Amino acid sequence: MGEETRPNGTNPRTSAPPTIGSSVIPIVNKLQDILAPVGSELSNISLPHVAVVGSQSSGKSSVLEALVGRDFLPRGCDICTRRPLILMLENSQPKPGDHDGRVEWGEFRHMPGRRFDDFSKIRQEIQTETEREAGYNKGVSDKQIGLKIFSPNVLNMTLVDLPGITKVPVGDQPSDIEARIRKMIMAHISQENCIILAVSPANSDLATSDALQMAREADPTGSRTIGVITKLDIMDRGTDARNFLLGKVVPLHLGYVGVVNRSQEDINKNRSIAEALAYEERFFRDHPVYCGLSNHCGIPQLASLLNQILEQHIQMVLPGLKAELNSHMGGIVKELRTYGDAMESKGEQGVILLDILSKYCEVFSAMVDGKSNEMSTKELSGGARIHYIFQSIFVQSLEEVDPCEDLNDDDIRTAVQNATGLRNTLFLPEVPFEVLVRRQIARLLDPSLQCLRFVYDELMKMSRACGVAELQRFPFLRRRMDEVMGKFLRDGVKPAERMIENLIETEMDYINSSNPKFIGGSKAIELAKQQLKLAQGNHPSSNNERPVSSGKKSYMSSNINKAGGNTALGTWGISSIFGSRAKSGEVQASQSVGETVPFVEQIPSTIQLREPPSMLRPLETTEHDAEIIIATKLLLGSYYDIVRKNIQDLVPKSIMHFLVNYTKRDLHFVFIQKLYKENLFDELLQEHDEVVVKRKQIREMYNVLLQAIQTLEEVELSHNSNLRSGTEAATRLPTTPDFSSHVRSTNCGENRSSDASSFTNSRARRLFHSEGEALPVKSNGL
Repeated sequence: MGEETRPNGTNPRTSAPPTIGSSVIPIVNKLQDILAPVGSELSNISLPHVAVVGSQSSGKSSVLEALVGRDFLPRGCDICTRRPLILMLENSQPKPGDHDGRVEWGEFRHMPGRRFDDFSKIRQEIQTETEREAGYNKGVSDKQIGLKIFSPNVLNMTLVDLPGITKVPVGDQPSDIEARIRKMIMAHISQENCIILAVSPANSDLATSDALQMAREADPTGSRTIGVITKLDIMDRGTDARNFLLGKVVPLHLGYVGVVNRSQEDINKNRSIAEALAYEERFFRDHPVYCGLSNHCGIPQLASLLNQILEQHIQMVLPGLKAELNSHMGGIVKELRTYGDAMESKGEQGVILLDILSKYCEVFSAMVDGKSNEMSTKELSGGARIHYIFQSIFVQSLEEVDPCEDLNDDDIRTAVQNATGLRNTLFLPEVPFEVLVRRQIARLLDPSLQCLRFVYDELMKMSRACGVAELQRFPFLRRRMDEVMGKFLRDGVKPAERMIENLIETEMDYINSSNPKFIGGSKAIELAKQQLKLAQGNHPSSNNERPVSSGKKSYMSSNINKAGGNTALGTWGISSIFGSRAKSGEVQASQSVGETVPFVEQIPSTIQLREPPSMLRPLETTEHDAEIIIATKLLLGSYYDIVRKNIQDLVPKSIMHFLVNYTKRDLHFVFIQKLYKENLFDELLQEHDEVVVKRKQIREMYNVLLQAIQTLEEVELSHNSNLRSGTEAATRLPTTPDFSSHVRSTNCGENRSSDASSFTNSRARRLFHSEGEALPVKSNGL
């Protein structure tokens, strides 16, 4: 296709190389290409672009083709755009030696490096790629198609052609096709970096335009919406769109532009876009209403307006975009560290393994010592939990134990009497005290071993919680480290357990009654008497109820005294229950004594004693017994308190020495001894396939973000360089056609030329008089 020119030989869109957008818009296009391979992972990064929205048959495709100057979009009476088309236009000026001084081509993102000089083949590739993803009927897909067009006849901009808003499902479209398309459109136009190009046909009710309604929903203030009114040439006679173009019906901050499309008949007859642009120019020039609205009419005006607005918008958002990319880069770098680099040699494997083992031990020790970088503010963790076990569980539990809680007075009295044997208790016996206190000391073993088990459990929890990021790569290494750690801690428990048992046995083996903190027997008796006297003072009747000691004479004893003598019992003639104790000689001797025989004959029948029961308990408690019981309790409490304090101090020390500190000291050595073996490297450092894939993806994202950030930094350097050199290139507008190049004989044409010239100059001042300032609202809607 030859160069498209106006009747006077000038290009319909760019009669001179544009300067607006010649730097930053191609940068955004480049960022589109850079981020495209990882678009799904970085979907929340929104690049500045223009989204074209309109209902079916609204003229969207004609507007886009007019902006490009080429026929390249699929056509038809039904839905044609079934996937979002990212259309990146870049002004490419002819270079010396180019054939005919013209270079125009297209490149698809999914076919990098391949140039399409034939734009009909571009249309065919769009159809093929659409059918590949969305099917051969009328289905839609939100997966984008990327197309970049290089041409000297375009202004730099990025456009997104979205599926047309439909009402009735056709083909294999689902019943909710309208809701799906609206959702897809809203996902694009709701982004703050999106300029909305709302296309509405003039031969329908503009006040109820679907495109304007959706634009208002996504952009309530209308600050980033441009209205495009198509098909102005087919409005009913006597009507016009003047009030809409001036923003009097639906105000938009960026205003409206009216265009004239090629009709379906023009397309069927292969009427060129150049001819269509020439017809559009004549229509607006000769129309009695539109001839005075030159700054609101025509494809060239729309191209210039889009270029300028997009340029300004990009300049405003670039700093924030760079910050957003840097934020993503920080997260990617952190994640990339967890995957590390691929290992190729034994030396690299050894370095990585040694580094992991060292970091693990450092993290474990830091958790025990309370120096962890990931310290919790919600709950106790690490060494603080061990300290809590020692002080708030072990020590406090032992302090709450009553050493005599399982001994009643009868138990103590029974033990004391058993210790005295055949004798009465004249003084406080030591044997029952030692027996009882040993039994109470033995009770300290179980809680001490429980404390050891609790600390072991906490160390196991800490070992599993050690957050060494590199271990995520190597599940087999993690499993082996857990095995080694578990055995290591169990080995540390054994000597601690033996030490605790020895501590208890040591306390039981020697009752040191000489301990200066021990109350002692005499002091205990004294305190017991005081307590007993105090108790008796509170109960006066107790004196009369005091148990009487066994001082009464027995019936047998009184009878013996009456018989007049200390006659031995054996001479009474009473047989032993085990048989007769009298020998035959003794019987004969007794029989020779005449005076005794009559006495024996007078003795009544034998008295039988009750059999002693299998279990005997003391029946009565004397005052002396009460003193002994109280004194024994005092002694038990005093000595138990001494032992308890020793155990409270020595058990935690034993656990810390044999288990906790032992683990901190020797863990790294054990890991090296058990795991740092060259023949185990391949097994321990084996990665899951998904880890390998994920590392590759993260590495690609890292490279993409790095390239994008470097690209933006180059723009900043170039921009700062231009500012220092005093250049004003960034504030110059492109020389766009303003229809003033024609010599017109009518006053309307003269006014049109004057309006276009003033529009160009005023817009340049408004768009770039201060960076980051919003476009001011004028009465005409621009």
